[in-house]
Amino acid sequence: MLFSELGTAISNIASTSGFAGLDYKALIMIGVACIFLYLAIVKKFEPLLLVPISFGMLLANIPFSGIMAAPVYELGANGLPVLKQVGGLLYYLYQGDALGIFPPLIFLGIGAMTDFGPLIANPKSMLLGAAAQIGVFITFWGALMLNDFVPGVYFSPGEAASIAIIGGADGPTAIYLANKLAPGLLSAIALAAYSYMSLVPIIIPSAAKLFTTKKERQIVMKQLKPVKKSTKIIFPVVTTIVVALILPSATPLIGMLMLGNLLKESGVTDRLSATAQSSMINIVTIFLGITVGATANGAQFLTPRTLAIFGLGVVAFFFSAAGGVLITKFMNLFLKEKINPLIGAAGVSAVPMCARVVQKMGQKENPANFLLMHAMGPNVAGVIGTAVAAGVFIALFGG
Repeated sequence: MLFSELGTAISNIASTSGFAGLDYKALIMIGVACIFLYLAIVKKFEPLLLVPISFGMLLANIPFSGIMAAPVYELGANGLPVLKQVGGLLYYLYQGDALGIFPPLIFLGIGAMTDFGPLIANPKSMLLGAAAQIGVFITFWGALMLNDFVPGVYFSPGEAASIAIIGGADGPTAIYLANKLAPGLLSAIALAAYSYMSLVPIIIPSAAKLFTTKKERQIVMKQLKPVKKSTKIIFPVVTTIVVALILPSATPLIGMLMLGNLLKESGVTDRLSATAQSSMINIVTIFLGITVGATANGAQFLTPRTLAIFGLGVVAFFFSAAGGVLITKFMNLFLKEKINPLIGAAGVSAVPMCARVVQKMGQKENPANFLLMHAMGPNVAGVIGTAVAAGVFIALFGG
């Protein structure tokens, strides 16, 4: 009798263990999660986001864990729903993504950490940030064209827009837009966005060198003029008013970005600024990363559309960097003081990584070249430009 009960207990444990529910898709996703953890920890590819994303992916693919399970309700005697079973931990945290809360909070922290001085000192930088959105719109049309040429792959206009925004190299914006227009593709879009952000030191030099000559890369630019404190305070207020009135759908992202910057520049909210750029953004980054990773369930993730998303992401990123370079070269046809085309490649949104890569490239071509602050202008403009592009897509396809 004792042995029979023991055998039944062991059988029950075995049948309810994660091993009993493992299939090849779960195993592949667990393997992918481990690869991403390796890249984040050993290779230091965007570790602040890739570690929580990878671990969320790992947790979501453990069979029977229920960590992303939705709550179960049933009708009570009074006809009202009654909670029968609570949802998983990450399901509730994921509501910060689904309700569009976490990405704007990330923008609040980014605004508090960003100096808009280089952009204000050189307004032409705004054109370079706008030019970098070329890759976004090229990829949008490219994704729609795949519908006619690739069997098994179909993207709606909203899904194509969400994929295209990967070219902006702005993870929070990609997540925000995907939640609005393509929630079923969130995990693939988020992973593609952050994976390619980590490849900035490879993608940007490739695009910049392809479209520039050595002589152009050696152009030395004059030091930027200092910007008045009052101008730095006025800038986020005016930008918010103008952008929000023109494109209300961009208000959550632009508004939080500019609020964070105003907290930094006003001089009277140092404690709030310090919180926004440290503890707050760190906490939200953990929650955002782990819940985005938890949406990468093997059954939904391993599809031809996912492979197409990663391919389109490379196209978007490359042409965004190339767009900034080409527009800079075009502007130089009419300018007496030439602009180093390398700074155009920094027009994508990965702040300040893109600017640092451009600085390194400039120094390699000409040791007298100091492009960091010049590159920060297009880099910051790219953040604004990508948020505006997302607002345009929401206005067009958000219903």
